[in-house]
Amino acid sequence: ELRNEDNGLPVYLKGGAMDGLLYRVTMGLSVFGTGYVLYELMVASMPKKQK
Repeated sequence: ELRNEDNGLPVYLKGGAMDGLLYRVTMGLSVFGTGYVLYELMVASMPKKQK
């Protein structure tokens, strides 16, 4: 079976190109989401300007 073959790949990438694409998209969204949350936390922590 393909997933049992010892070729040095992690099991979540052994399915081929589609697995690699899904992995990259997931990691990209995770990095973007983390950055966005950190940005929003920074904005929320700043005091509002007095008029």
